[in-house]
Amino acid sequence: MDRRQTIPKELRYTINDFNTQFPDDDACLEHLKEQRFPGGIAYCEKCKKERKHYRITGRPVYSCDHCGTQISPMAGTIFEHSSTSLRLWYYAMYLMASTRCGISAKQIQRETGVTYKTAWRMFRQIRSLLSEPDMQLEGSAVEMDETYYGGVRKGRGGRPMRGDKKKTPIVGIVERGGKGRVIAKATPDVSGATLLGMAREYILPKSTVFTDELPAYDGIKHVKGMGYRHHRIKHSAKVYVRGNVHTNTIEGFWSLVKRGIGGVYHQVSQKYLQSYLNEYSFRYNRRDQGNLIFTSLLKRVAELAAPHVAIDHGMKPAIAEPF
Repeated sequence: MDRRQTIPKELRYTINDFNTQFPDDDACLEHLKEQRFPGGIAYCEKCKKERKHYRITGRPVYSCDHCGTQISPMAGTIFEHSSTSLRLWYYAMYLMASTRCGISAKQIQRETGVTYKTAWRMFRQIRSLLSEPDMQLEGSAVEMDETYYGGVRKGRGGRPMRGDKKKTPIVGIVERGGKGRVIAKATPDVSGATLLGMAREYILPKSTVFTDELPAYDGIKHVKGMGYRHHRIKHSAKVYVRGNVHTNTIEGFWSLVKRGIGGVYHQVSQKYLQSYLNEYSFRYNRRDQGNLIFTSLLKRVAELAAPHVAIDHGMKPAIAEPF
């Protein structure tokens, strides 16, 4: 058995690295400030211009060096109004980014000492960072496939039928070669209109699309103005690879999602399914980053933060027990 470290040295980020970089809340706050306001330079609403801001001792805020107006790096982020330690937030993000199959809120509760309600809320907030609605697949060849998630139906071997309300359809598209990124969406159905609409939205014109024999894919070659080339593999005849015609890449992603959800979370409701798909897609799309996926997740906090505002001293207090 090969016992060597499989992640290249430059892509490793261990728990020791985390503890060294983020030993306490102050270090986390300073990192967040640098992500949002590099060098402490931020727009002051009172001065109406960019000003240098300095940390106020004992408080998680920074003050304008000219007029004293205060801003908080946590304002407009998932950390706002939370009484949970900022370092625990960072630690939860580290664990979430460092595992291939996910980690449960119950495990975070055990490791951090917060209540389950707090751990669950933290995970929901962190997952809100993982959606990438504007992502455009760039590969000239893609695989497209559908799967179903949900309870097991009786009869017909458990196979879902059109109009099935028990299982939730999921449609995925993955690039071949290049970055090899994936998009996975929970959909209301797998009709031709739904599948072709996703193809038009996410697949570049003149791409080669590989699918199975589902009749709903029939119109891919005729999507107006896209010029797709369409190849199919006939799974019903137990043919899974024919030259370069297959859907094994997207099938591998489905296996990762289903085994991960089944092994870690056990079950997921239709209401939250898309957020879990976003989580698995986010990690899959950055699988070449090793443990540095954590740094990508930290960047998302600043990227999705609302524009900062001056601290309102009459603002409501932090929530004592987030839920």
